[in-house]
Amino acid sequence: MTDEQTRPHPPQAPATPGQRVVAGRYLLLGELGRGGMGVVWRAQDQVIGRQVAVKELRLPDAESAAVFSERALREVRTGGRLNDPAVVTVYDVVTDGGTTFIVMELVEAPSLAELVRQRGPMPAAQAAQLGERVLAALRAAHSAGIVHRDVKPANILVAPDGRVKLTDFGIAHAVDDPRLTTSGMIVGSPAFMAPERVEGRDATPASDLWSLGATLFFAVEGSIPFERATTAATLHAIMTEIPYLTRGQGPLAAAILGLLVANPDARLTAAQAQNLLSTAQGMRPTPPHGTAMLGAPAPQPPRRKSPRALWLSTAAVLVIAALIGGFFAGKAFETPPPDAQKLPTMTFGLNGQMRVDASSSYLCYNAPVQDGGVISPENDGDCTETHTLELYDAGDAIGTTHWSDSDAGIAAYPGLAAVTAVAEARCAASFRSSIVPEAKRDDLKYRALVPTQGQWQSMPEKPGEEPTREFYCVLAKADGGPISAPIVTKVK
Repeated sequence: MTDEQTRPHPPQAPATPGQRVVAGRYLLLGELGRGGMGVVWRAQDQVIGRQVAVKELRLPDAESAAVFSERALREVRTGGRLNDPAVVTVYDVVTDGGTTFIVMELVEAPSLAELVRQRGPMPAAQAAQLGERVLAALRAAHSAGIVHRDVKPANILVAPDGRVKLTDFGIAHAVDDPRLTTSGMIVGSPAFMAPERVEGRDATPASDLWSLGATLFFAVEGSIPFERATTAATLHAIMTEIPYLTRGQGPLAAAILGLLVANPDARLTAAQAQNLLSTAQGMRPTPPHGTAMLGAPAPQPPRRKSPRALWLSTAAVLVIAALIGGFFAGKAFETPPPDAQKLPTMTFGLNGQMRVDASSSYLCYNAPVQDGGVISPENDGDCTETHTLELYDAGDAIGTTHWSDSDAGIAAYPGLAAVTAVAEARCAASFRSSIVPEAKRDDLKYRALVPTQGQWQSMPEKPGEEPTREFYCVLAKADGGPISAPIVTKVK
């Protein structure tokens, strides 16, 4: 709210004939919007003197008056339990003439859905800031035992001054409330519904995080990742299809795709997503609690491209289909079976298991992947000649940035678990892409190689170069034998 909205207003004159007053207190001034659940009005609280938003609820045909009334009360209880600057405050619930009204904080701002459709996709840093604000609101709700269940662009308000507000907790579910469902009724917006909820499983905090991932995809790409012509087609897409980012890159892409992992147990946690979204903003400090601002992103110097970039890193960002080997296949949201072709991830660098010095000039090596092993140009092999190892993908675990948490200019290490999760998901997706021909996969095994914290923070040998934050994906014959001809398909 602006100061004008929060400052007490002088008492208003009595309503003129024809003006509507709800519950003898709220003078309706004009319509703000309407949808399937009812109409939202601008109103004047004639007791306190402030302007508010009043939601006039329309009883759905499929829902009884008793259940509908309880849902309205639930929204008020939910709003009363949350205290976060990115959550729209609910003040009151009243009944007038048999109609239920919810009185809320007035936020005069377009929704994210309106903003993107009017102006186009958001810049990455701004989308990351928005995501971080919504994530803070969700974490507050989840800490209070509340699952939102309808996170989507239409329920996120973005004010001109940069404030972000998550609204419409009307279908939120508190863990200590009785279940209020209607047989056969889809509770939530299908295009932003997590796969496990499509199956009929209970909504959880992880479900909200999936919806946040779909929302951020829309913010960055300008399109809804799984929306199709019909509800049935939309739900089928959620269960079976993999979204591809064309604009999002680096840590923001890792956050979005990590949140859209089908298996809720393998999905990014709120803390991991927070780390990636913070990094995507250029390592600027998170504003203190009590603010929810979307300020203009700080200017950043041009990014210098690393001379060590591999040819395969120029491919479009591959989707994180599932962490630790899970893929969209049948009931992908259930705990996936172990990936028989995936070998344990190994670390490289200071205090790591191996030493890796990969090069864009050498993609094939004669080197053991084991404790104490070394992959370097010194043990390379021409891919047309016999070799034991092929490097088939690589990427930055959280991207590169010129903002830092130290004078050394080194981006904060997100933790081994986060780096491993991103690397394993990417390596798995790449292994089952056209990069590795399907006809050859059955005879192969693959693994991820990830940098240790020491490697991450090590200074480059030459001035002006960036530290190595890449992870690598390597494959070998399942029987450990030699590879006589190149396997990997080169991606232009």
